[in-house]
Amino acid sequence: MSAPHDMPSAAELVEAVREWLERDVLTGTQGRLQFHTRVAINVLSMVERELIVGPEQAAAHAARLAELGVADDAELAARIRNGEMDDQAEAVRAAVWASVRDKLAVANPKYLSAE
Repeated sequence: MSAPHDMPSAAELVEAVREWLERDVLTGTQGRLQFHTRVAINVLSMVERELIVGPEQAAAHAARLAELGVADDAELAARIRNGEMDDQAEAVRAAVWASVRDKLAVANPKYLSAE
């Protein structure tokens, strides 16, 4: 089966807009408009990264939750609050830390460089 959408892909469209903002808009603005342009560039960069690694991260997250025997984040949080996960504290800590790293890899990979 062929893909339902032709070129360019969503990732390519986002990249094109981000690059236009970086090259053309950012350099021709100042003050408040330049600040908002930087914010838009950062948002588009996050979307790009999520499009690239999101499906893999979602699968890994689901696998981590399954290993802990929970269906979703809400159940994990409830079971932690109720003390039901105390005997798996190390595994829970590792799973949560992996999820935080995944989120940072999308939000701002620079935050992981201190690791």
